[in-house]
Amino acid sequence: MKIIFYNTKPYDKVWFEPMARDYGFDLHFVEMQCNEETVFLAKGHDAVCIFVNDYVNARMIDELYEMGVKGILLRCAGFNNVDIKAAAGKLHVLRVPSYSPEAVAEFAMALLLTVNRYTHRAYTRTRDFNMNINGFMGSNLYQKTAGVVGTGKIGQAMIRMLKGFQMEILAYDPYPNPNLGVNYVSLEELMKRSDIVTLHCPLTTDTKHLINAKTIAMMKKGVYLVNTSRGGLIDTEALIDGLLEKKFAGVGLDVYEEEEGVFYEDRSNDIIQDENLVRLTAFPNVLITSHMGFFTKEATQAIAKVTLENAYALEQGGKLANEVLPE
Repeated sequence: MKIIFYNTKPYDKVWFEPMARDYGFDLHFVEMQCNEETVFLAKGHDAVCIFVNDYVNARMIDELYEMGVKGILLRCAGFNNVDIKAAAGKLHVLRVPSYSPEAVAEFAMALLLTVNRYTHRAYTRTRDFNMNINGFMGSNLYQKTAGVVGTGKIGQAMIRMLKGFQMEILAYDPYPNPNLGVNYVSLEELMKRSDIVTLHCPLTTDTKHLINAKTIAMMKKGVYLVNTSRGGLIDTEALIDGLLEKKFAGVGLDVYEEEEGVFYEDRSNDIIQDENLVRLTAFPNVLITSHMGFFTKEATQAIAKVTLENAYALEQGGKLANEVLPE
């Protein structure tokens, strides 16, 4: 099987190259994103492998199908960047539903602790031997109320950590899990009562801009917001308005709704045209990282393993356990 990997970085090859030899796969790595301009590179391949900031729309699916491509391999859990309905009956779409929930949850907790206690700013200040701690006062997390939106595997891992702080856990999910020992409430109640809101749900038509002007207005003054899921869960302009109104004590973002072309790239010598992203970086209580919550040895190894197992099942005509089907 010949597989083209789009949007690759050096660390993608660490696990994929040695594992692929065991399957006899021929991998072709390209640095370009998968989009309408680069889809032609897939000609002669049996499958394409894409990441979170690539996309495959209906037009591209038709092109891939005509090329003889059999499947789209997502080396991630989310699939909002592929037109699943258009792929039905033409291409199999396979994802990695779970690689390391703990990796993402631990990173979400790191963001929360950092924006709360200003450790990122303290590090910069003390490197200049400025030992003044003025402006770095945080809050105890102990016995606060945390609202967890989405209680899948990552949300569950986050809940376990929050319980370690003896926090009261409120949860919202259309499909409650009665075995978690948390209090499921409406989204409105969660927003009103939570001291911390942390997002762990997929991006769908129902969850797009889940955090908006209306839900921000429901939140407590001084709330913390953390998002390690998908940028589109938050209406950026509404978030900026809330920050200007001093609604948030701190915001930790590992994702951004317009991150394509910026995240995972070195843009340090460029003039950034996205005014909202530039404005967000100007707030002293906002911490933005480049979609790296998954980035651990354990998680990247698991992603490679499951992705190649998906490819093997596709090649052999076996059961496609991780196939994404239209609703």
